[in-house]
Amino acid sequence: MESVIVVGGGLAGVRAVEALRNQGFEGEVTLVSAERHRPYDRPPLSKAVLAGDRDDTTVEADWEALRVRLLLGERATGLRPAPGGGGTLATTAGDLDFDGLLIATGATPITLPGDGPQHVLRTIGDALALRERLTAGARVVIVGAGWIGAEVATAAAAKGCEVTVVEAADTPLANAVGPEVGALTAPWYAAAGVTLRTGVKVAAVEPGGLLLAGGDRIEADEVVTGVGVRPCVGWLEGSGLLVERGIVTDASLRVTTEDAARGGPGTVRPDIVAAGDCAAWWSGRYGRRLLVEHWDTALNAPDVAVATLLGREAVYDAVPYFWSEQFGRMVQYAGHHPAADRLLRRGDPAGDRWTVCWLAGDRLEAVLTVGRPRDLVQGRRAIAAGARVDPEALADPAVAVRDAVRS
Repeated sequence: MESVIVVGGGLAGVRAVEALRNQGFEGEVTLVSAERHRPYDRPPLSKAVLAGDRDDTTVEADWEALRVRLLLGERATGLRPAPGGGGTLATTAGDLDFDGLLIATGATPITLPGDGPQHVLRTIGDALALRERLTAGARVVIVGAGWIGAEVATAAAAKGCEVTVVEAADTPLANAVGPEVGALTAPWYAAAGVTLRTGVKVAAVEPGGLLLAGGDRIEADEVVTGVGVRPCVGWLEGSGLLVERGIVTDASLRVTTEDAARGGPGTVRPDIVAAGDCAAWWSGRYGRRLLVEHWDTALNAPDVAVATLLGREAVYDAVPYFWSEQFGRMVQYAGHHPAADRLLRRGDPAGDRWTVCWLAGDRLEAVLTVGRPRDLVQGRRAIAAGARVDPEALADPAVAVRDAVRS
């Protein structure tokens, strides 16, 4: 293998370039990024950048030592894999031939119908533009009470905006952690002076506000849409790669061909791998395909993808992890809870420090902590180990999570 292209200039992209050099690849490396900025961290955009504490979140990297050709502001437009390996990446800068390809094109925000202006929060430009509009007294309406919606509401309320959050589900975070746990966060909005309206569907964004499904309107100076993202995979149409929400990969992050979708066995391409928000990877731990659109995956999956690309045995099967800073609280989540059949609490959710644990039988499946980082660290280790716990001990906040693990 003499040439590798990394397509996607986010965190996963720069970590892939670093992994190539750290793992001994001496050939030509090209990074193709649709953004004109050098790779930067996205989590601070809805936190420190909106708050005005930071203007730049560029990822530190020694580009000279990495010996990488940077094609910034250039977009991938198509892919033609060669039958015997390698292929051609079509881009706005022209066709680029490769021996190995790592796809890390990330995701794009979902927008709502209507001809009114709406902000999304995905790029540094988005964050800086929105920050300018968050002024005292401005009527800010946020659609979506998920992680991003809560963080934007936090920043807007702190700047003296009149903030309303509209959520189609009956509780905040219903899709992420379920309605029972999501409901525990609802009081945070009122305490911060934010109006939370749940069970409300939006028909369209119009000039001056929102048109709701029932015909009512909410007037707004600024509308922020935070209803999720979609993997950026449209450019792969006609490539022969299997895309189902994200790019389908095996546990080693090798892409799968479309033969599998037509009832055939499908094949994997060891010369094409995917990582980050665009990759739907097979998890042996959970026995299903996961699409995890969080920073931790973009940080760590590229090491495995690069090892696979270079012909080494490697598997990515991390415990999903995410954190959020909202309304003065640090919220952390680790695991994957759909298989859980029991929910228990550690501490009083009316307070500032509590934990929720999901169990399948006596196995810890997932943990969400508010102001209890030690619970998160120990819980994450227990989940990774497939540990079984004593539920009665785990429910006692005075007992360390690790001490509730059965020997």
